Amino acid sequence: MSMGNVNPNLFRQAQSVQKRLMDLREELKDRVVEGEAGGGLVTAFTNGNGELVKITIKKEAVDPADVSMLEDLVVAAVQKGLEESQKLQQTEMQKVTGGMHIPGIF
Repeated sequence: MSMGNVNPNLFRQAQSVQKRLMDLREELKDRVVEGEAGGGLVTAFTNGNGELVKITIKKEAVDPADVSMLEDLVVAAVQKGLEESQKLQQTEMQKVTGGMHIPGIF
C-alpha cells in the first residue's frame, strides 16, 4: 500500500467521525439529565450539551427567612445537573470515537 492510499482513507475516516460528532451534538440537545439537591427539593434539568433547560423548586424549599439556603440548593442542583450532562457527553462521545480523546470536542 502506498502512502497516497493512506491519506485519503484517513481523511475520509476523519470526515466520518466529524459528521457523527455533529449529529451527536444535535441529538444531545434533546437529551435531558437532572441533578437534585436537598433530597429533591430543587432539581436542575440540563441537556446533553450542558445547557440548563429547567429548574423545579418544591414549595417546602422556600423559606423567606432563609433565602441563602435556597440559593445554595439551586447552585448545588445546577452543578449536579451539569456533571450529569458531562457524563452523558463522555459516554456518547466514546461510542462515536471508539474511546479516542479528541481535544476541543464539547
